[in-house]
Amino acid sequence: MASQVESDFAGRDLVVVGLLTGTLMFLADLVREIDLPLRLDFIGVSSYGDGTESCKLMFTKELKLDESNRDELLVDDIIDTGKTLCNVISKLKAMKPRHISSCVLLSKRARREYEIQVDYVGFEIPNEFAVGYGLDFGEKYRNLPSIGVLRPELY
Repeated sequence: MASQVESDFAGRDLVVVGLLTGTLMFLADLVREIDLPLRLDFIGVSSYGDGTESCKLMFTKELKLDESNRDELLVDDIIDTGKTLCNVISKLKAMKPRHISSCVLLSKRARREYEIQVDYVGFEIPNEFAVGYGLDFGEKYRNLPSIGVLRPELY
């Protein structure tokens, strides 16, 4: 994935925007593999609360960098309904970037409610609740070194 990003963004003013907090581990690994000058910023978004169903979307941290006339790579841990990415992309578009591309580690197509194109996808996964490698359930399990499925009896 990193080599494709390098190819697509070569010679451009790249800002990588990570969605906090679940994307932290994936984002760290990804940016270490991108051999291009880039700037890194974060936006905080929360949509789960303590459960497994998406609820009201809240922005918990705003961007610091000036995004106008920049090429952005928006990085998220997982896309399921698509609500979070749609809302974040709308917010970013208001900042007048030159171009926005999106990148997710995991895609759960079975849950998609919003049609949105994701430019870079690590893996397609089934409709199960994934945890580990930054993904959480009630702020637990983010520190697991790999991704697994949370057994329903645990939620």
